[in-house]
Amino acid sequence: MGRVAQKIALITGAGRGQGRAHAIRLAEEGASIIAFDICAPVASVSYDMSTPEDLEETCALVRAAGGRIHAAQVDVRDFDLLARELAGGIDALGGLDIVVANAGIASYAAGHEISEAAWQEMIDINLTGTWHTIKAAVPHLVAGRRGGSIVLTSSAAGLQGTPNLAHYVAAKHGVTGLMRSFANELAPHWIRVNSVNPTQVDTPMIMNDEIFRMFRPDLAAPGRDDIVEVSTATNALPVPWVESSDVANAVLFLASDEARYITGVALPVDAGILAKV
Repeated sequence: MGRVAQKIALITGAGRGQGRAHAIRLAEEGASIIAFDICAPVASVSYDMSTPEDLEETCALVRAAGGRIHAAQVDVRDFDLLARELAGGIDALGGLDIVVANAGIASYAAGHEISEAAWQEMIDINLTGTWHTIKAAVPHLVAGRRGGSIVLTSSAAGLQGTPNLAHYVAAKHGVTGLMRSFANELAPHWIRVNSVNPTQVDTPMIMNDEIFRMFRPDLAAPGRDDIVEVSTATNALPVPWVESSDVANAVLFLASDEARYITGVALPVDAGILAKV
């Protein structure tokens, strides 16, 4: 216990899913949390996005885990709002040590059928939003003069060319590139930068009608159970997906001093999807 004791962590996309899991796991190990989430719909996304009530539930769960939390509704596309709310969170909690740039969306179509609007929203949130998060956080980490850890949520799709996800793949490859560049830039300040690269994760981003239809176009109204076999076939280990807690444990490791000499690494939490031949 206490692997990130007395640390303060910014987590974007913390309203539910992976972001909520990261917030709870870091709080269990002693961190205080600055939690941001858009808590609003995004036009190109077919599944329900998080709500203010979801973010409130994350706050309650972090407190139940023994952590302090400062939360705000923030769209990572809005750099000025992000920077302002981050400064407020740092003032409230007393510093910044860990950044988990997790906010992201998914939508699905063949590459040549992606709409201009869907492409732009994907790049703006998943790539530019990640850059905004790093850009806002780095001056605070450097000023703190105690190093730090930045963990970016990429994807197995950030390391391979997954079909029907060209805009997502492009954004996540970009996130991997950001990670590598910032790892070099920030190393002199003892700020480490890594990414986690999961396979399918059991969150609303995956568990929705759009992806069910993509995995099983042969069925009129496929559901969760209908995609198990197809999803399992994508991974080397015989599981259809991983849990948010699996990714959160990897984030905790990268954020902790156990990973003090690890930087510039894309860490798959992928049940072997990248090992498949």
